[in-house]
Amino acid sequence: MGCLHSKTSQLHSPDDPSSQPDPANGGQADQDLQVPAFKEYGLSELRKATNGFSTDYIVSESAEKAPNVVYRGKLENNRLVAVKRFSKQSWPDAQQFVAEAVGLGKVRHKRLVNLIGCCAEGDERLLVAEFMPHDTLSKHLFHWDKQPLPWEMRVRVAYNIAQALDHCNAENRKIYHDLNAYRVLFDEDGDPRLSSFGLMKNSRDGKSYSTNLAYSPPEFLRTGRVIPESVIYSYGTVLLDLLSGKHIPPSRALDLISGKNVLLLMDSSLEGQYANDDATKLVELASKCLQSETRDRPDTKFLLADVALLLKQKEVTSHVLMGLPKNTAVLPTLLSPLGKACARIDLTAVHDILLKTGYKDDEGAENELSFQEWTQQVQEMLNTKKFGDIAFRDKDFKSAIEYYSKLVAMMPVPSATVFARRAFAYLMNGQAELALRDAMQAQVCIPEWPTAFYLQALALSKLGMQTDAQDMLNDGATFEAKRQNSWRS
Repeated sequence: MGCLHSKTSQLHSPDDPSSQPDPANGGQADQDLQVPAFKEYGLSELRKATNGFSTDYIVSESAEKAPNVVYRGKLENNRLVAVKRFSKQSWPDAQQFVAEAVGLGKVRHKRLVNLIGCCAEGDERLLVAEFMPHDTLSKHLFHWDKQPLPWEMRVRVAYNIAQALDHCNAENRKIYHDLNAYRVLFDEDGDPRLSSFGLMKNSRDGKSYSTNLAYSPPEFLRTGRVIPESVIYSYGTVLLDLLSGKHIPPSRALDLISGKNVLLLMDSSLEGQYANDDATKLVELASKCLQSETRDRPDTKFLLADVALLLKQKEVTSHVLMGLPKNTAVLPTLLSPLGKACARIDLTAVHDILLKTGYKDDEGAENELSFQEWTQQVQEMLNTKKFGDIAFRDKDFKSAIEYYSKLVAMMPVPSATVFARRAFAYLMNGQAELALRDAMQAQVCIPEWPTAFYLQALALSKLGMQTDAQDMLNDGATFEAKRQNSWRS
C-alpha cells in the first residue's frame, strides 16, 4: 500500500507558494513559527533522509533498543528533521494512523516540537517533526558533563511545558502519553519544547505507558488507561525531576514533603541559586499534581499561573542560562564522522580518523609518493614521508611537523594529505594559525575536499572564530553530500 494521499490532499506542500498560514491556530501563524505545512512523505524520501535508517542517525537515548526509534534526518531542501519509526505492531490500520497524524499536524505552538509530516507505506508508520539540536531534559538533568541545569532554567522548563499542555488542552488534545524528561527537548536557541510525539497514540488502543510503573498515574495502574488528568500527575513527576536532579518515585517524594523534609528533595548542585520560598512553592505545586484522586489535581491554567510567579530572569536568553554557545545555528547538512569530531573539537577522534583514512583521497600525491624508487632523491622523499607518518601515528607531533615540512619542500606535486596532517600536528602543538594556513593549502590541492574544510573549522574554533568555523563545517558537509551523490550515480 502506498502513502495515503487522499487523507492530506487538501494540505499545502511546504514548497507551495500559495500555502497560507492559519492565524487562528493558537494565535501563532505557521509563518511566524517558521514551520512548514504538514505533508505526507514517501518512504524512499525518509529512507534517503536517514541514510537508510542508519544506526548512526539514531537520536533516541535508548538507541535501537526503543520500540519506536527516532532518527535524525535531512530532507532534500536541507531541513533537519526528527523521524520517528513506529514498531510494526503499533499501527496496523494505516488510515487511522494518517488521520491521527493529520489531526496532530494542525496543532502548532512555539512551545511544541511541531509535527510536519507522516508516512504510511506497507507496514511502515513514520512521523516527521522539527529537529531539536540541544538534547533532552533528561540529558541536561541527569547526564550533564559541563554544568548542572540552573534553577532559573528549570523554572523556565516547567513554565514552557505548562504553556504547551495548556495549548494542547485548548486544541482538544487533552491526553498526553507518557510525559517525562525524555519528552522535553531544547531547540537551537536553548528554549525547552514539548515533543508532539507524546500527543500521538502509540498503540492500537492508546493503553501503553512506557515509563517505570512507579511513576505512572494511579488511575493507569487501576484501569490500564490514561485520561486527561493523567498528564497533570506526570507533570508533577517532571517537577520532581527538576527539583531533585534525579529520578525520585512520587511516593518517596510525597513522604519527604509531608515530613517537611523539602531540603532532602532539592538538588544539592542548586545551592544558593534559589529563594527557599520559591523552592517551597514549586514543591507544593508538585504535591498538588501528584494527588491520587484526579479531582484533586490542578488544571493547566493553574499550572501556568503558579509557575509564572517564579520566573525571575525573563530577559536572559535560554542559551545564556544553559551556557550554550551563542552561535547555535542548526547545520543544514549532516556531518560525516570527521565533521562531527571537528564540530565537537574531539582531537583524539580526528587523529584516529586521519590515520585510518591515510592518503586515499590524495590521488595525485599518492601516485607521486609511491612510484618506483629509482633515484636517491625519491628514496629520500619516501623515507621522509615514512618517518613523518610514524611520528604522526605515535603522536610525536613536533617531529611530524619537521618531517612533513621537509617533505613539502621536496615534493614535486603538493600533497593535500600531508598538509592536512601537518595542520593537525600544528593544532596539537598549539599553533592554530599555522594549522589554518595548512588546511587552506590542502583545500588548494583538492578544492572540494571535505577534510580540508573540517580542519579549517577546527582551527577557526581554536582561534575563537565560531561563526566562520560553523560556515566551514557547513561547506564541508555540503561537499561531503555532493561527493556521496556522485558516487551513487
